[in-house]
Amino acid sequence: MQITTKEALNSLQNSGGLFLEVFRHGTLSAEIYAPKEKDNQQAHDKDEVYIVIAGTGNFYLDGKYFPFQAGDFLFVPAGAEHRFEDFTPDFSTWVIFYGPPNGEEVAAE
Repeated sequence: MQITTKEALNSLQNSGGLFLEVFRHGTLSAEIYAPKEKDNQQAHDKDEVYIVIAGTGNFYLDGKYFPFQAGDFLFVPAGAEHRFEDFTPDFSTWVIFYGPPNGEEVAAE
């Protein structure tokens, strides 16, 4: 199975929304996300990964800021406050949700 970035972004544009689920398998859900001007998302009940497609900006995660650019990988544990800030107009990202509600249990290292 393959979903190209171009196909996903075209589907998102046609939907008129800011995000669109493009794939689901078990607990795995893949979305395309392209907020405009402001990111109003709330904390989610699953672990998630962002893979930035285009744009730059700052990513807020539980009190810390991380500058991001295209190609970057960002992990957010379930329940963590997070959002994209000061992003360029061309910003878009893949969003991958997975695992059980409240996130996966990780053994202490």
